[in-house]
Amino acid sequence: MESEGVLLPLIHEHPMMPWNDLRRGDCCGRYVSQSDGYYCKLCDFFLHKECGDDISDFIDHPSHPGHTLQPRSDPGNFCNLCGLAILNLYYRCEMCDFDVDPYCAKYPPPDFIDNFERHPHKLTLDKERMKFLIDGCSECKKDNDGFSYECDECYESFHVDCVWHPTEVLNYSPEVNHPYHSLHPLKLLTGEPPEYSDGKCRICGEMVDRNFYHCSSCNFTLDLPCVLHPPPQALVDLKAHDHQLTLLPRLDSFTCNACGLKGDRSPYACFDCGFMIHQDCLGLPRVININRHDHRVSRTSVLGDAAMNSVCGVCRKKVDWTCGGFSCKRCPGYVVHSKCATRKDVWNGEELEGVPEEEEDIEPYVVIDDNTIQHFSHKEHYLRFNENGVLYEDTKRCSACTHPIGLQSFYSCVNCDFSLHQNCAECPKRRRHVLHNERLTLVTNKDLEVFSCDACYRRSNGFMYKDEDKEFDVLCGSISEPFFHPSHPQHPLYYIPTEEVEICNGCNRRESHVLRCIEGDCGFALGFKCATLPQVVKNRVDDHPLSLCYGEEEEASGKYWCDICEKETDSKEWFYTCKDQRASLHTRCVLRDLARFMPRSVVKFQNRSFEVVLNKSVTRPFCSKCKSRCIYPIILKLLGISETSFCSFECAFLFYWFGEK
Repeated sequence: MESEGVLLPLIHEHPMMPWNDLRRGDCCGRYVSQSDGYYCKLCDFFLHKECGDDISDFIDHPSHPGHTLQPRSDPGNFCNLCGLAILNLYYRCEMCDFDVDPYCAKYPPPDFIDNFERHPHKLTLDKERMKFLIDGCSECKKDNDGFSYECDECYESFHVDCVWHPTEVLNYSPEVNHPYHSLHPLKLLTGEPPEYSDGKCRICGEMVDRNFYHCSSCNFTLDLPCVLHPPPQALVDLKAHDHQLTLLPRLDSFTCNACGLKGDRSPYACFDCGFMIHQDCLGLPRVININRHDHRVSRTSVLGDAAMNSVCGVCRKKVDWTCGGFSCKRCPGYVVHSKCATRKDVWNGEELEGVPEEEEDIEPYVVIDDNTIQHFSHKEHYLRFNENGVLYEDTKRCSACTHPIGLQSFYSCVNCDFSLHQNCAECPKRRRHVLHNERLTLVTNKDLEVFSCDACYRRSNGFMYKDEDKEFDVLCGSISEPFFHPSHPQHPLYYIPTEEVEICNGCNRRESHVLRCIEGDCGFALGFKCATLPQVVKNRVDDHPLSLCYGEEEEASGKYWCDICEKETDSKEWFYTCKDQRASLHTRCVLRDLARFMPRSVVKFQNRSFEVVLNKSVTRPFCSKCKSRCIYPIILKLLGISETSFCSFECAFLFYWFGEK
């Protein structure tokens, strides 16, 4: 009977012969260690014996209690447990559209795993979220749909297949014939890889674990994921390339045409035109938004000679114009490396191909005449342009940045005391920022809510750029690349994140976010706090405006003393000075932590209301917390109780959190 073939009409229309081969089953879409099965030469169709022999009219499955599952045989669906595509046979609940492939039907994953060797905590099977592993599986680093195992202690996610295999499947064959290495069988090895090998899987390049398959004659190694679930040998993906691509499972140095970077193994190649691509570049998106540019950027297979002298808009390094990348259709010459554009700190992960681009009005004001505008934050009155500033009236402040108007051009309301610096008035209503992947909205903060800027960490109650829980004050939120600062006029600055905490040249303190000079070995860096310090300020210790000094060379400097705190200043750090009077004031003493609060406003915290007051009386009050005279230009007073004053937000917070002592 077997010589005439085996008939399994539910699965396949032709008789099939008994067969033994380690190849992916067309029944369940998986490679398994024991792969006895049935094969149809007419259709090149292979069926695992277990899948064919274990067909039942219905099954009860623990992952879907309450309903029975019935066998079906048609492609196109996905298994609700593992997320893999169903090639042919599966079990379905017609009431719930719940599908399970034969492998998951036979080996349902347990609800909990607490003995996974490479993770110290208990893992829980997530049956509800069917989440997409955005950060990649913590074991294999690849993405996938379907159920996942979650760690509630460290929030890591794992594919089901990466952390659990039934005992029967773990009994791997000592020797397999693999389609990617047809010359010799691959032998199962346990322990350290041979010294002559590089210890990496030939297909994916990952370091092999303690169980792997190896051919010593050819120095060919495959890890278990690539044995059980190897990538397809050939594919047609018009998003990646116009022609069919074939996997070349060998060690060869090549340049990826999609990203321009070198590879050392197993690319997909096109035999028609010589195109080569990394496996992980196959999934590059087509149209995306990045936080470095206001327009969408689109992927192209060749950047072309228009980008011959261009640099990447993220890393600022030269691009290879003969390779693929991302470019802006509105801005000629703006290009980004493929890998840079799709970094997690640059792209929000959304593919926008086919999504219409909405045209939004981001202009902050309407022009009434040559000197008059109507700003969206103050629609009730018109604002009139003033070109020459007001010579530092403390009471005349910009409602957006909260700094004094000073000598800068500004707009003032014709009916009330509302004012905006010209630069602040021109801030767009929507914009992108290097520290956030979503577009920010300019919020006028009419309620004068106190917030902490996520770039410089200073508190303010002025305007903010905001998206959900991300908030930037209007000065930090307006920073874009290239950024020019008078302390470093020779070169522009860029935000290029690194894993290292860098030293700011303005304050000599460690900063997690810095704007850096990328020219040669310059090494100049500024934190957002120093990058947004006002260039000129006014303080009661001097009748003249004070200018920001960018430090002095050690051999040229003497000892300076801050006239506010009466302590020595470090001449290598930035300070405010009036050169005629030889004053040198710490920037923190001139501005302190209330410098971005609007005077005469009321702020609330700790269930109390405080008035923001200019400290300009002849007799300075005592701070109710530190018991010192309030020496800073702005103080807080408990609303309705003038005797309770605080020299800083910090003192007020400590007083009501820890008490008077």
